[in-house]
Amino acid sequence: MSDAPAGGPDRQPIWSRPERGSRGPAPAHSRDAIVVAAITLADTEGLAAVSMRAVAAALGTGAGSLYRYLSSRDDLLDLMTDRAVGELRPYPQVEGDWLETMVLLGRRQLALFGAHPWLLELIHRPSGIGPQSLAWFDNCIRILEPVRCPVAAKFEAIAMMTGVVSLFARRESPAGAFSFAGVDLAAYPHLVAAFSQPSGPAPRADLVERTLRSLLTGLLLGESTEAG
Repeated sequence: MSDAPAGGPDRQPIWSRPERGSRGPAPAHSRDAIVVAAITLADTEGLAAVSMRAVAAALGTGAGSLYRYLSSRDDLLDLMTDRAVGELRPYPQVEGDWLETMVLLGRRQLALFGAHPWLLELIHRPSGIGPQSLAWFDNCIRILEPVRCPVAAKFEAIAMMTGVVSLFARRESPAGAFSFAGVDLAAYPHLVAAFSQPSGPAPRADLVERTLRSLLTGLLLGESTEAG
């Protein structure tokens, strides 16, 4: 058996399959235990280290035994993603300001990516949508109920928020950490002029929050929409 992708786009989602067959010996592990071991491995060694063999070794068993619970590594990655998304619970209550609540959710997403950097490699991967991911979308739609706009615009805004947050999570260095050592800036007069200007007062909110507010209001409160 291998860790190669199995099944393709029409494969049955892991959540719709029973955890184990009705026949055979009693299970020594569970899907949940397998996923926890895989996440621990990914957190410490990176996603590339997560193989059926490595996860089995962490559980003190052989790789073949994991195929009683999973069909492939793809199943494992799907379960890892969904379990990580579940860490966004409990969801905040909306207290009159849907925009600030969505910004708070974006902040939580950013923290989640910080805790599990490997998740950035999986969120845009074709896969089944698990129960925790569905709950996340359901919660976002609940928060956006006061906004009177097409539901398609709401789904677009939710997806764009996740995409923007993931871009912030991928940043390896803070703004202003660029080095121009050894670069002849004479060929870039506009850049030189920009950096020679006073930086001005610090913004009232950090870049993440300002970006999310601008994104969400722009997508949801455009000329063809109306806030309630």
